[in-house]
Order: sequence, then structure tokens, then C-alpha cells
Amino acid sequence: MKGAGELMSSDANASSLFDGQLAGAALRGCLDGGCIEKLLLHCATALEANDATLVQQVMWVLNNIASPNGDPNQRLTAWLLRALVARAARLCPTLTAAGGPAASCARRMSVTDLVGYLDLTPWHRFGFTASNGAILKAVQGKKQSVVHVLDFGVYHCTQWPTLIDALAKRPEGPPPLLRVTVPSARPPVTPYLNLSTEEIGLRLANFAKSRSVPFEFNVVEYSHSDGGGFPEQLASCLSALELREDEAVVVNCQSWMRYLPEEGSCLTKDTFLELIHRVNPCVVTVSDEDADLDSPRLSSRIMACFNYLWIPFDALETFLPKESEQRMEYEGDIGEKIERIVSFHGAEVVESGERFSGRMARAGFAGVVFEEEVVAEVKAVLEEHASGWGMKREEDMLVLTWKGHNSVFTSSWAPTGFSHRNQIST
Repeated sequence: MKGAGELMSSDANASSLFDGQLAGAALRGCLDGGCIEKLLLHCATALEANDATLVQQVMWVLNNIASPNGDPNQRLTAWLLRALVARAARLCPTLTAAGGPAASCARRMSVTDLVGYLDLTPWHRFGFTASNGAILKAVQGKKQSVVHVLDFGVYHCTQWPTLIDALAKRPEGPPPLLRVTVPSARPPVTPYLNLSTEEIGLRLANFAKSRSVPFEFNVVEYSHSDGGGFPEQLASCLSALELREDEAVVVNCQSWMRYLPEEGSCLTKDTFLELIHRVNPCVVTVSDEDADLDSPRLSSRIMACFNYLWIPFDALETFLPKESEQRMEYEGDIGEKIERIVSFHGAEVVESGERFSGRMARAGFAGVVFEEEVVAEVKAVLEEHASGWGMKREEDMLVLTWKGHNSVFTSSWAPTGFSHRNQIST
């Protein structure tokens, strides 16, 4: 794969844009985060202005800073540069490939690999732990003999063994029947697993049996005749859901809502929430990244990416060697996210917890405060990781932080204004 510098004319005079001191520092690859941020802003602004010459000049400088094996800023810059080159190819056809680190080859993990991937940082387990705690509290004392979890997530049901174990240990008596339903429609994003969804269900069933928890697993297929992409497929799955009167319905969304569009589809974020509200679940749990990465301006999205996605790059620096294959694969998945946000705007729209709370309130949901017992469980998870990780409360949400910076929010919601359940219908 060619580097970004090789894709540009060799006589590009980058130093004409910057003073000699800045250009010299760039060539030595020793600029700090603030200077890199300015260069990225220069590049994004030039792209927005369709200034191909300036784009090539700034990219030439950035290419001398970026390194997939460097410090966290250099590694993040390498992926941002790759995404910018991909977008710039529309403006300047000679930029035919993105430079920097190699793209992921859609690797498929084993279950063991996936668990290790999710355990590298608390980025994912933070939401799993808080959501499971909220679910247990919501179904505590319910008259229904069945807990039915509608699982909307991209992490292949890795959250549920912990919930099964907790149901087996609860002091209220025999555990209820746990039904887990997943849609066959899934966003085409990492992580990928080398097992089918049905095989995952069999493994969960075996684990539940070992814990004496009655268990059912259902995969709702979408109609291939409906065509379309992920939103259309998910709409088809929702219309085929089967709910029972004797069950407490739980809706769990982990890193899911960002892949639904704001408009232009039969299923948008807001229509999805309307459908969820219609089934009157006892609780809705939502966890996602706490950042606004959906600005209509490329320059704003680049700045948001740089100032937010340094967090996982910096966290990995604390315990994995620079040449670690595991680290590079993890960073590669972040790089794919960057390309979706920068190069192909609309495929992934990340919004902060504050904005999402407003969306939930407009959809007729009220926030549910996490109890102290759940907070203590989350803190115990954080203690297993580097000291830079922390947690704080913002309104009814819990927020995972790295060195004081917000990274992931998790929230719990209950619908308002319902006394009975309707079937989902699209």
C-alpha cells in the first residue's frame, strides 16, 4: 500500500504554507497534539473549499507526522489521514488510495478472541455491567414469569452470560424464564465472529442450563424481498417480533442507535424509538460513545474525531507495546469508524449522551436512576483496568471517563403514558 506522500506530486511545496520552524518539526514527526490539530483543520477546510493544491500540500506535511507505530497522536493521525485521502479522492482523482496503516480485512474472531477484545479496556463492559444491573432491578418483583430481552447490539450477546449468572443467584427464588431475541439484521461493522447467531444461542442455552436458568433464544429473520440496507432489514425484523402477555419486556441497545439514519428511511432513530415505546418495556438500556461526531461540516467532524478518539489510542498506550498485533487490530477497528465518519458521512452518526437524552424524552421515555448497588458493580469493573479510567454521574446517566474526559455513556429508561402493550408493527 502506498503512503499518502507517494500519492502526491513530489514537488508539493508544503513549507510555503507554514513557517520554517513548524515545517521542520513536522518533517521530524515531533509536533504536539495542538499543532497536529491545526494541520488537520487546514486539510479539512481545504477539502471543503475544493482547494486540491492546498489539500495535497497539507497532506504531505501530515504524512511526515503520522505513524501507525508511533505515539498515540501519531497513530490516530495516520488513520485520520487515511480517511481524508479517501475523501480527497473525490476532489483529486490522483489520490486513489488511502495511506497510513493497513485497512482491516474483516477478520472474524473466535469467542475467546472476542472476549479478550472486549476486555482490553472497560469501553464495552462499562455499559454491559450497568445495563445488566438496571435490568435486574427493573424485573425484580415482577409478576411475569418470563423476562424477554430484545437485544439490539453489535457484540454478539456477550453481555448475557453475566445476566444469566445473576438471575441464577438472585435471592427471590427460582429464576424466571429468560428469552433473548436478536434480529438477524446487523450493521456491517466490527467485531465479526466466526460463529453463526444460532450457534451463539446454543452456547448461551448450554450456559443457562449449567446455571439452572430456563432459557429460550430466538433469531428474527428479515424478509429478503424487502431489499434495502440495514435500516430496512431491521424494520422487517421488528414487524416479525412475537411478544407474549406473560412477559416483562426489556430492550437493550449497545452501540446500536448510531447506525440508524436521522431521515430518508422507513426506519429512522425516532421511528425506532416510537416502535420500542409501543411495546411498553419495563426498561430500555442504552450505552454508546459520548461524543457528537455528526456535524455537517467536515472540519468540525475531523476536530471532534481527533479530540475524542485519542482516548482509546492513549489508553492502549498504557499497557500494550507499540508493535502489539492485538493493539493494531483494535486500532484498526477504530480506524474503520473514522473512515465511516469522515469519508462516507451518514453511515454512522454518533451523538453525545446529553443529546440522546433529549431524544429519549421527546420519544416519551423518562430516565431511571442507577442504584448505588449497580454503581458499585461498575466501579469494581473499572478497578480491573488502568487508573486513568473513572466514572461520573450526569443527570440520570453514568459516564465512563479517561483522564477526566467523557468516553462512553450508559443510561436506563422507562416509557411514560402506557398502561398496556401493543405489538410492534412497522
